[in-house]
Amino acid sequence: MNVMTRPEELSACAPAGTFVQTVTEVTHYTDHLFRFRMTRPSEFRFRSGEFVMIGLMIDGKPLYRAYSIASPAWDEELEFFSIKVPDGPLTSLLQNIGAGDAILMRRKPTGTLVNDALIPGKRLYMFSTGTGIAPFASLIRDPETYEKFDELILTHTCREVAELKYGQQLVETIRADDMLNELVDVGKLRHYTSVTREDYPCMGRITDLMESGKLYSDLKVPPLDPETDRGMICGSAAMLKDTKNLLEKAGLTEGANNRPAEFVIERAFAE
Repeated sequence: MNVMTRPEELSACAPAGTFVQTVTEVTHYTDHLFRFRMTRPSEFRFRSGEFVMIGLMIDGKPLYRAYSIASPAWDEELEFFSIKVPDGPLTSLLQNIGAGDAILMRRKPTGTLVNDALIPGKRLYMFSTGTGIAPFASLIRDPETYEKFDELILTHTCREVAELKYGQQLVETIRADDMLNELVDVGKLRHYTSVTREDYPCMGRITDLMESGKLYSDLKVPPLDPETDRGMICGSAAMLKDTKNLLEKAGLTEGANNRPAEFVIERAFAE
């Protein structure tokens, strides 16, 4: 299998309408998760929370997958948080990239996990599992999110404790960074983590924690209320379905870019 990752190779055969960008940094968290950053085209514009198609040239053909952009709209680089699938057509190869390698990226971002798709509210819940935290990594670094909501609650559920590290480091960075502190009121950001397969202070699926009321008692907030609460959901297909049902049961209505409402789901992909 011939995989092209060198900038000069990709630039020579990149399909029309495609950017060729260079990897600047790679961090591996577990055997299943890694993060990478790459250059950003000066003309590339997106809304925090959107996704884009990225890929590699494999055996002379481009192979793309949808990836949420984990960096905020103001960042000069682009960041992505990815799983590693041993036999995955793209991720089995993408996990081997290093600084200086090149990646293909299509020019048009899209997605529903954006501030514009929600009507104003008091409290924004961002429900995520695994790499579903990626779009929220963008949104919690965007001043607009803090301007629109009084309180942000980022929930992140993973199978193992080590898989929480990306989100934990991200929140710590926001709280410690002078520039981000000037942009946002970090006291408005709350990070709620749980694990399903290892001992941890908070264990269980987020939907179980919502149904039992533990999520709300731990956070010292009232249960979901369509008058005040808004939601965004990103994760596995089962998690999307179950969380959506709970939000609708609480009286929240699903929205979209052309029809803002109380909650939105990213349907383009599941982890």
